[in-house]
Amino acid sequence: MKTKRFNIPVYIYFILIALIIGWFFPREGKFRYQFSEGKPWRYELLTAPSNFSIYKSDEEVTAERDSVMKAFRPYYRILNAVESEQVDKLRDDYKRNINPDITPTYMQYIENSLVKMYKNGIISPQDLETLNRDNYEEIKVLVDNTMAEDRYVADLFTVRTAYEFILNNAPSHLNKIVLQSCNINYYLTENLTYDDDKSEKAKEELLRSVSVSKGMVQAGERIVDRGEIVDNHTYHVLRSLRILHESRTGGVKRQQMITAGEFILVIGILLCFWLYLISFRPRILASKKNTIFLLLCILVSCLITEFCVSVGLFSVYILPYAIVPIVVRVFIDSRTSLFTHLVIILICSLMVPFPFEFLFMQMVAGMVVTFSLRDLSERSDLIRCAFYIYLSYAISYLSITLYMEGDWTKINWMMLLYFGINFILLMFTYILVYMLEKVFGYVSSITLIELSNTNSPVLQKLSEVAPATFQHSLQVSILASEAASRIGANAPLVRTGALYHDIGKMTNPAFFTENQKSVNPHDQLSLEESAQIIINHVTEGIKLAEKYKLPQEIINFIRTHHGSGKTKYFYNTFKNKFPDKEIDESKFTYPGPNPSTKETAILMMADAVEAASRSLKEHTEESIRKLVNGIIDSQIADGLMKNTPLTYRDVETIKDVFVERLKIMYHTRISYPELNKK
Repeated sequence: MKTKRFNIPVYIYFILIALIIGWFFPREGKFRYQFSEGKPWRYELLTAPSNFSIYKSDEEVTAERDSVMKAFRPYYRILNAVESEQVDKLRDDYKRNINPDITPTYMQYIENSLVKMYKNGIISPQDLETLNRDNYEEIKVLVDNTMAEDRYVADLFTVRTAYEFILNNAPSHLNKIVLQSCNINYYLTENLTYDDDKSEKAKEELLRSVSVSKGMVQAGERIVDRGEIVDNHTYHVLRSLRILHESRTGGVKRQQMITAGEFILVIGILLCFWLYLISFRPRILASKKNTIFLLLCILVSCLITEFCVSVGLFSVYILPYAIVPIVVRVFIDSRTSLFTHLVIILICSLMVPFPFEFLFMQMVAGMVVTFSLRDLSERSDLIRCAFYIYLSYAISYLSITLYMEGDWTKINWMMLLYFGINFILLMFTYILVYMLEKVFGYVSSITLIELSNTNSPVLQKLSEVAPATFQHSLQVSILASEAASRIGANAPLVRTGALYHDIGKMTNPAFFTENQKSVNPHDQLSLEESAQIIINHVTEGIKLAEKYKLPQEIINFIRTHHGSGKTKYFYNTFKNKFPDKEIDESKFTYPGPNPSTKETAILMMADAVEAASRSLKEHTEESIRKLVNGIIDSQIADGLMKNTPLTYRDVETIKDVFVERLKIMYHTRISYPELNKK
């Protein structure tokens, strides 16, 4: 039963990477700087990201509000109708209850006193106690809806104090006992009521007059630099920046909008990367291995940056961003390495505190990698590239600081130390290249050089068991690598593949012409059996390669160097010998598949041409060219090259290279004359 293979579209990978990066994107809710008044600033130069106010401290605002509230006067509303009601009530009672002891003089004094009490204001004991407790010396009395008068609290009366005042301040000719019999307190009532609404509005106006800020900071203005002591003014500026930072992230809805914006930015940048691949590198996009490798490079770089920015343990300039363009340059190509690097630094610049500085310096470093590292085949290549990267960082930082600050003293020399640590971390690229080779099945130039060493176990055994096959492989590697160089293919790869393409012949070396001496073991076998032995050197070679753990790209050369072609010698012999007999073509056909890259196609051509060239009776340019054209044209006619990206121009160039090289290999040396003896 066949299992279903789910073919996930490539764009799903891009969306998934964008979601992961967006999910771990640093949130703006937490201010990432820690600071204390009187302590040195531990971070890089900080400039104002935008215009913002310098907020006063809570203590300052509280003190100013307390000072302003001293001018506050609570509002009371006077009830004018109370005075007239009580005076009229007094007059009516006097008329109805005529007491001979209460003369008009008494009534006149009482009435005048009541009028005076109500004019000053009679307040409840509770309100008077509150005014005294809060140390209010004056109040505002609303005579009508538009006009208010100031009154001293000391001039206010309660019902009790008003009654006592009338009795105690009576003229001497009036008898107090008679006054007491007049029931004066019966005509005394409160005519001042607290106006809560008016008082609260007055409080709010006073509190609004207190400013919570004490100055402005302009966008781009320098705030503090590394090592400077955070004084009182700087502390308040930093505190204000933190308040502004946190206020901008308030609310769930706002945070959701910010997250959506982050995701759109990231997916937009990745979309540009996808458009680059589909326009200029469709073969990379067609390979899921390559696509996943590039996307993982982007993801890991962004996640490390997010962690660094969120935690704030060390500077982002310690992170060796240049590792990505180095490994992509080694495994794929320089243009893709630079574009991948640009995608990474664009996304990371959305996270770091100083995006312009970061973007400029990392872009320069990426270009330096592209131009300085043509190949990573020796340790000196990596050291030289890392040194150039260090210089690019240092020069970029110094120049941009002088440009923005215009002062040598503003340079943070600790940055050079960060670049030095970055330089050291770049040295681990060698280890990373080895790990990526094992995980993704890539083959680096370093590995190709190691594999092409003829003292390697496989090639050493091949030279001992089948020396002629070993010599054939060497000649093929010379032909193939020269042709690859001419058409822009990977010459080291095809050279190494050529050295290993015939290792399967070690199983039965005597059955192959180049290793035979006087006896041909095929004479004892049928044509089908002989063909199968020849064909089996491909499958035996794959088994040996897997046994010795050769990279998959090298195994592909073994698998495809004959493609789906036929063992022409035995096939043609069978057809000629048995013209009327039906032939089982599968017994004379290699298992394939056909070559699918320039390198494997070049090896197929070089292998066939080099082997056939040994059968030429004379090696003239005409005979060699005829042989080369005939073999390669036959392979093309048989459809063995239909899956390769070779052009007609490439094929003609390869033919010319083969002719030139074969002429050199088979050129006739002159005979040296012997010295005549006397």
